[in-house]
Amino acid sequence: MMDPARIYGRPRILMTVDAAGGVWRYAVDLAAGLRDLGIDTVFACFGPRPNRAQQREAEQIGGLVQCDAPLDWMVENEAALVQVPRIIADLVGREHIDLVHLNLPSQGADLTVDVPVVAVSHSCVCTWFQAVRDNGVPESWAWQITINRRGLERADAVVVPSQGHAGLLRQVYGQGTPPIHVVYNASLVEPSCVPKAPYVFAAGRWWDDGKNGPVLAAAAASIQWPVIMAGANIGPNGQHTALPNIDHRGELDHGETMGLMREAAIVVSPSLYEPFGLAALEAARSSGALVLADIPTYRELWHGAALFADPRDPAAFGEAINRLIADKSLRATLGKQAQARSLTFSPVRQAQAMSGIYDRLLAPAHALNAAEL
Repeated sequence: MMDPARIYGRPRILMTVDAAGGVWRYAVDLAAGLRDLGIDTVFACFGPRPNRAQQREAEQIGGLVQCDAPLDWMVENEAALVQVPRIIADLVGREHIDLVHLNLPSQGADLTVDVPVVAVSHSCVCTWFQAVRDNGVPESWAWQITINRRGLERADAVVVPSQGHAGLLRQVYGQGTPPIHVVYNASLVEPSCVPKAPYVFAAGRWWDDGKNGPVLAAAAASIQWPVIMAGANIGPNGQHTALPNIDHRGELDHGETMGLMREAAIVVSPSLYEPFGLAALEAARSSGALVLADIPTYRELWHGAALFADPRDPAAFGEAINRLIADKSLRATLGKQAQARSLTFSPVRQAQAMSGIYDRLLAPAHALNAAEL
């Protein structure tokens, strides 16, 4: 008997998620947009279990299945992931899935299913090392290159959130991957333009060397306004980043972070590694004037709507920020330009772009189903 979803033209997507990071927000927001376009989603959660609020959120959009297998960045070797392809394949059959959307490309390695597979690379250990350390991964992480390459090559389409990240993927994994599609991320943060306060703001996981917190902390010694930084500076494995010269508020919830970001006259991101950079997008929605690291991703997304500084030069950041402090007109102009640019990164456009990729991959199957009716 044919699955009712196929009869009535609503494809069913199996989308892998994790509850530990930004992928959860990406997946839930995307699935909500896809639902409005006639696409149903079943979430397959790997790694830590989602909390009750996350469970309710996912179940309001589609099905949620907790999978008893870890995430690739939480284990020491590939052997710990051996069950992942079997779990996904079993779910494809049990849930009558038409297409698999992987939010971790390694999950596609050794995956045997008879439906199309889309692999989305949000970030990975190997491209992080290339961008931050400017070299390959340590020998103990070499298996990550192998499993990610196999997953990318297994996919029928690869999606990334920027051309900059696409370039890193090709540099690290070679040219053997399927076509790479750029679908920009989005944000549900509403545009606002509240009165600005005279301080500089930055948010990030500061224990992560890729966020490059020490450069901004060093620059703060010469910056004429207070510099406030939100986000943990102690990592899960004992990493620690010292942040002198600034007002460090620690780890805040999203609402508290957005409150500080909305009022900040200047928002800064010194990151060495950003496949997209959601904090910059959220700041732009609030019409903050942006000072960003001069890296390919930020140039691609914010050229003409921000000031840029060498991410390895604290003096360059200090000079750019002080230039904005001294020029109220320039701050206002850049804030308006950033907000206008931010509106192009909309959830509707993101869902439409992903739906277009799905449709092209599903077209033969849909034609066959129509012929069977």
